[in-house]
Formats: sequence, C-alpha cells, structure tokens
Amino acid sequence: MPLPPAPSKRAALLNTEAFDAPAKTRQARRPSEQEELIERHVHSPSVEGFDRSGGGELVQELMAPEILQGNAQTSLRKTAPTARVATKPKKAKSTGPTKLFVLDTNVLMHDPMCLYRFEEHDVFLPMIVLEELDSNKKGMTEVARNARQTSRSLDALVAHHQESDITTGILLSGTGHREVGGRLFFQTQPLNFTLPPSLPQGKADNQILGVVEALRVQYAPRPVVLVSKDINMRVKARALGLLAEDYQNDKTLEDGDLLYSGALALPHDFWIKHAKSVESWQSGSQTFYRLSGPIVPELHINQFVYFESPGEPSLYARVTEIRGKTVVLKTLKDFTHLKNAVWGVTTRNREQNFAMNLLTDPEIDFVTLTGTAGTGKTLMALAAGLTQVLDDRRYTEIIMTRATVSVGEDIGFLPGTEEEKMGPWMGALDDNLEVLAKTETSAGEWGRAATNELIRSRIKIKSLNFMRGRTFLNKYLIIDEAQNLTPKQMKTLITRAGPGTKIICMGNLAQIDTPYLTEGSSGLTFAVDRFKGWPHGGHITLARGERSRLADFASDVL
Repeated sequence: MPLPPAPSKRAALLNTEAFDAPAKTRQARRPSEQEELIERHVHSPSVEGFDRSGGGELVQELMAPEILQGNAQTSLRKTAPTARVATKPKKAKSTGPTKLFVLDTNVLMHDPMCLYRFEEHDVFLPMIVLEELDSNKKGMTEVARNARQTSRSLDALVAHHQESDITTGILLSGTGHREVGGRLFFQTQPLNFTLPPSLPQGKADNQILGVVEALRVQYAPRPVVLVSKDINMRVKARALGLLAEDYQNDKTLEDGDLLYSGALALPHDFWIKHAKSVESWQSGSQTFYRLSGPIVPELHINQFVYFESPGEPSLYARVTEIRGKTVVLKTLKDFTHLKNAVWGVTTRNREQNFAMNLLTDPEIDFVTLTGTAGTGKTLMALAAGLTQVLDDRRYTEIIMTRATVSVGEDIGFLPGTEEEKMGPWMGALDDNLEVLAKTETSAGEWGRAATNELIRSRIKIKSLNFMRGRTFLNKYLIIDEAQNLTPKQMKTLITRAGPGTKIICMGNLAQIDTPYLTEGSSGLTFAVDRFKGWPHGGHITLARGERSRLADFASDVL
C-alpha cells in the first residue's frame, strides 16, 4: 500500500481518503548527493525540526531555500562520526613562516633532547658549538653526560640521513621522532659577518653571534633566532639587533603562582546552589557527599575543598571520585584534636590537617608538600612515618635522603661511612627528632632514651648518589629539600619505589640552591604537575608558618 502524503497543515490525524490516495510518480533519475541531503533534512524526524508547541508540525522557516542550502552544506561538513569530538584536540601548528633556530652549546648540554623540541622549525648548529661539545664530554658530571648524549644523537641523525650531501639539511624525524617536521643544518662553510670591534673575535660566544648575524642576512626575511641559556649572551644579541630567546621547553610552568596548590575554597553561595542536588551518606565516622555543578571540571582526584563562612558550619573534604559531571567528597579526620594526635603531634592549621590526612592514608603512595620555612613539612612527615612504622607496622623502616647542595662554600670531603657523611646534611632530622622525643612525657629519662634508640634504629639515612638500581620494599621514603633536584633526578628516585612503599617529597621552591635550576624547572614542580589528579597521589601547599614568630616575620619581609 502506498504511503499517504504528509499533512499540509497542523493536524494530529489523517482522514480516511488519504490512505487510498495513489503515490506520486517521480522521474527515474538518480538524485544528486546534495539533493539527498536536502531531502533527508526535510523529511527526517529530527528533534530540532519540530515545533514542540504544535504537537509535531515542522517549522515552516526550515523550508526556505537558503536554509536548506545551508543545511546541506552543514551536513556535508558533519559526515565524520561524533566520537571524534571527545578526543583530545591536537595542538594547532603555526601558520606563519618557519623559523631557523641557532642553538648555543649550553642548550644542548642542558637538554640532550632539545633537537626534537622545535616542532616544524629548523635547527642550525655552528661549528664552534660542536667544538665546545667535544671539549666538555669528559667527566662524570651531569653536563658531561648530556654532552655525550647529544653527540650520540647527532651521530644517529647523520647515520640515518640517506643523502650524501648534508648541506640540504637532515630530517629530524629520521630517528623515530615523527612529531618533528624540521631539519638540522650544520655549518659547512665559512660565513662572512661583521661584529663591533669591542667584541673579541676569538671568544666562542661572539663567534656564535657572528653566525647568527650572517644567517640573518642570508635568509632574510626568514626569522633567525638564537636560543641560549646564557642571559648575558641573549642581552648582547638583542643589543646587536638579533632575535634571542631562552630555552623554555624544560620549564614545567611559566609562572610559579600557577602551581597546583592541592586545595580549593568553595564559594560562599555553594550550599545555596547545590542544596537540592547534594546526596549524602555516612560510612563509619566519615560523611560522603555526591554533587554536580559547574565546579566539577575544576576539581581533581585527592584535591581538598573547604567551606568557611561566618555563622555556618565549616566543611573540610577531599575529592575521592569524579564520574562525568558528578563528584564524591569525603570528610576528613580532624588531626587538630588531641585524641587524633600523631606521635604526640597535632596540626595547627587547615593546610597541616590536609597534609596529615594524606600522610596517614595507606591508599596514597606519593605525597608532595611545598611551603615556606617553618610550615612543619619535615615534622609532620616524620611523625606520620614513626606512627606507621612503629605503631601500625605498615612499613618496615624510614629512609631519609636529600640533595647535598650547600648554601655557601663547600667545606670539603667528609669522613666516615655513607651515613656519617650524610650526617651534617641531616641536621633537620636531628632537630625534629628532638621535638618528637619531648612529646613522650609519660616515660622517664630511661624510657625516653630507649625510645630514641628505637627510633634511630628504624631511620636510615641514604645518599642520592647510590640510589640507581635499588628497589625499596615496604619503606617510608622521605625526600627532603626536593626543590634542589632536577626532573631527571626526581624520576630516578620515584621509580625506586617497590610494592608497599610510600614516598614523601618536601621542599620550598623559594630556596633553590642548585645552579641553573628555577621554580619552573625544578624537579619538585615537575612532580607536582605530573602527579596532579592521580588516584594514589596527593599534594598540598602549606601557607602558614608555625616555627616561631621570628621565623614567620623573616619569611615575609626578607
């Protein structure tokens, strides 16, 4: 039976004659693709095409020819599956002309993989840079290792180059780095350049500046940029009218203020907006809340949220689950109360309570603590470690280490074993153990001495120099002064963790003593940023100092 014609006016039912009407004949020709799309738009039961107020009639404005033409073009553009929207968008490539980056030697010795960090742009290496690499490759320092690694990378690129002539450039994607689209150029011939007479011609930095000047003239108007970690060299380049930039790829963050703090203050109207959508239930002594709203995309797993408003009950909770547009919050254990003291230590402010919840949670394997001097990082980490080692038997021992970077002049070689050599660097450990020993007031002099002996037997001091290849099983590892570690050293330490091991990294990003390391390139910043949102890791920034009023005032004004 032929289908009845569509109704021409608003109606809910068809009359009986419409069922007996014959179907319209149409020309036996194949419609074009655009006509098929237009036909599909007109007669498809699309929700957008219906007038909800009329019970099912198509909106007449959609029948206009210009709208149909636009719908057809839109449909042609939307032939891809909708699942592609959920994928992570690719980084848009720059549409301007590609640049030619001239690398200084210190960039190659800072990051051996820097050759593959310039995307579609080309890289140029002056001959003097290769000479400096060769003269700095000997030794066991980090700089010497990076120089040797860079030489091996250059050798691999030249070996994979199919052509005999390297003057046309070597593809940087030849060794497997498919995301790189540029080429590597070596200086194969002398370049004519003129520098001011005040710049000595024999100095390597000035020769590199001369190469940049010659390339700028040769490749004009193409941008030629000098990349150097040397601030003075960049200043001289700009004084000569040359483009110069710092190597930024090693920096995790551009601004230290953008570092993930681990805590978020809820707005004052939070309960007013979410009162109807909040679900709550209790499990043991803790309360759980499930809620949804615009605040969910801002949250991360194990991030702390707090609500403080005059005249209203406060809320301190941690994000335990995020599913789509809903989040589950779990209230915290109050370590400010004396009954919940950890090895006799109670927390004194909100952030310390957040940190103690992370340190005592067996499901958290990696904790990072940052903050100014005197915020209680080492004391809380030691107190939580002693409780879980001696009382709970969760870990077998505490291992403590730190970067041996001195503030002033080096005092020379230290005598004794590994632990004795690390002794002068571990003054913070002795100071905090003295504080923790005073919390044991019930025992007498002999009891305190026995307790101190037991504590010292469960704390091992190790040097970073001998960590390679080790595996720590059921250990409580404390890394103090972690701001002085490079990202590579931080990765080496974290990957030592075996089953049942917990790692605590602590540091003050305002007190970096390692040369050439900044807040943005520190290993501690690197770890905080990369572990953000991991279900078994947590971070908190301690803001308020509790050491003494003198230390707090000095941290603010000095």
